[in-house]
Amino acid sequence: MSETCSVHTDFVRSHTRPAPAPFVPEVTLHQATEPISLWESTEAGGAGEQPPPFWAFAWAGGQALARYVLDHPAEVAGRTVLDLATGSGLVAIAAVRAGAARVTANDIDPLALAAAAANATANQVDLVLTEGDLLDSDQRFDVILAGDVCYSREMTGRVLPFLRRAAGLGALVLLGDPGRAYLPAGLTERAAYDVPVAESLESVPVRHTKVWEVS
Repeated sequence: MSETCSVHTDFVRSHTRPAPAPFVPEVTLHQATEPISLWESTEAGGAGEQPPPFWAFAWAGGQALARYVLDHPAEVAGRTVLDLATGSGLVAIAAVRAGAARVTANDIDPLALAAAAANATANQVDLVLTEGDLLDSDQRFDVILAGDVCYSREMTGRVLPFLRRAAGLGALVLLGDPGRAYLPAGLTERAAYDVPVAESLESVPVRHTKVWEVS
């Protein structure tokens, strides 16, 4: 596993505590217990503006996707996998547990990669950590997994062409989403779950969440 900055790792560990993911108890995640204070700490804790701490929570789309992968290991077993916008690394860890040959966890946020590294260690799995925007790259993977990436028009507009291009080249592309505003039409439903979520973030205790195949 790639090394991550010790400052980022210390920040992650000091603002979270390890606990099982609510819908995927096989996986332990460093999760925040004080969402608002963590948001404020993230903004004040680094040089320049920091992305929101998506890495500190078990989001519905990622939980559903991780659950699906663990329950359907043949989808990833023996294959190369990209967990796009990995956040906490939950989906990537599930893919390793399901038997993937090599799992790349990618994010533009160095704190997310620090969290993914800490969570991989907690779960005794190995991930390839890749920082940066891969959406214009020509890297190829057998499977691409993306949890909760349709939360804004800008994000969906960037991610969807990449996912559809990868599917057109033969990759299996799976998207976990709890009905976010910018979820595109024309996807194929693979599974549906009622996923426990942090009510302080979602305003509800459970989100009905689906796993979609992108083609």
